[in-house]
Amino acid sequence: MIKLSFCLRRLPRLSREEFQKYWFETHGPLVRKHADALRIRRYVQTHTLLGDAADALRASRGGPPGYDGVAELWWASEEDVAAALATPAGVEAGRVLLEDERKFIDLASSPLFWAREREIIAGK
Repeated sequence: MIKLSFCLRRLPRLSREEFQKYWFETHGPLVRKHADALRIRRYVQTHTLLGDAADALRASRGGPPGYDGVAELWWASEEDVAAALATPAGVEAGRVLLEDERKFIDLASSPLFWAREREIIAGK
């Protein structure tokens, strides 16, 4: 399995609550709708919690401003991603999702990366 992690920052015109509501209620179902065309195996949204504890932890490490959330998407393999994006349905699904992302994500400030998980502590 491979995973795409997308560290999201909202557009400046949106509050964190507006951003997370749109992401969960509008974009999430849109990803679900196109999951088969893109061969997505799993999709998880991690919504940032507000609070002094998070800000203090970040500051203690000299970290940059926080994200508004993290999207994680899994595929069977690199070849599976390439195969999905080689089909007209996969290309169209990617176009639709990117068009929607432009409505709520500050794409220039939202890094993404491909990774392979290496489990250290198994879920209980």
